[in-house]
Amino acid sequence: MPEAVRFADRVVIVTGAGGGLGRAHALLFAKHGARVVVNDLGGSTHGEGANASAADRVVEEIRAAGGTAVANHDSVTDGEKIVQHALDAFGRIDVLVNNAGILRDKSFHKMEDADWDLVYKVHVEGAYKVTRAAWPHLREQGYGRVVFTASTSGIYGNFGQSNYGMAKLGLYGLTRTLAIEGRKSNILVNAIAPTGGTRMTEGLIPPQVFEQLKPELVSPLVVYLGSAACTDTSGLFEVGGGWIGKVRWERSLGVGFDPRGGFGPDDVAAHWQQICDFEGAAHPADNIEALKEMMANLQRFAL
Repeated sequence: MPEAVRFADRVVIVTGAGGGLGRAHALLFAKHGARVVVNDLGGSTHGEGANASAADRVVEEIRAAGGTAVANHDSVTDGEKIVQHALDAFGRIDVLVNNAGILRDKSFHKMEDADWDLVYKVHVEGAYKVTRAAWPHLREQGYGRVVFTASTSGIYGNFGQSNYGMAKLGLYGLTRTLAIEGRKSNILVNAIAPTGGTRMTEGLIPPQVFEQLKPELVSPLVVYLGSAACTDTSGLFEVGGGWIGKVRWERSLGVGFDPRGGFGPDDVAAHWQQICDFEGAAHPADNIEALKEMMANLQRFAL
């Protein structure tokens, strides 16, 4: 990592930082000069219980290495308390890494409301609460970096993870919108879809692969995205095992039907292959670009 990526006088909040990916993120931010708020409720991977020792141990590691950190034991659903803790301890906040998460995996026909609701509450509502509390401070100072943690289960789907996939892809929708709203205030917002060997993925990944997917192989990307050196926003990056790739939406060129003369299901069926043909695919960057083909089709038939 270039030495230009430094965090002198910067304050970073990492949620769910008592172990796994969050711990690795917190340690690397601290190594590069950040003052870190290590947040972790200390619950189980299923969202049960609480234990302050997880966050405390990470803070001890950071301090032993000469870094600066404080532990926070609030739930992410009490995001304002986490942000206030950062302000009380360090007087500001510059970077927020929304990492906290749980799993309640079940096939959809066996899923109960509690499984759906709790995953939503931790991943989506929790990330919203912390980010919403931090947002005014980032806007006022004209600087901020926010990283959301999505998942390939949201991008591509995964059996038994309808709740998790829903929540994780929802966070990317939040990423895209906040990137637009934050740009004028120099608040850059990106998302990662990480793969790491953590307690949340233990048993889901073959043991010989699990050992190689060290959380520390994800953190360099997160620390870069959280730095002033990063000028990208609204990105989604898959990362794991020492590999990083950027993901983007792709759309076929589609087919334009006559909106005045009308068309029916048989017309759709007749053109289905062309509708689904991705040769020469487009990559709209925003809503305006996404609507260009539709507007062009309306204009074409208006003549």
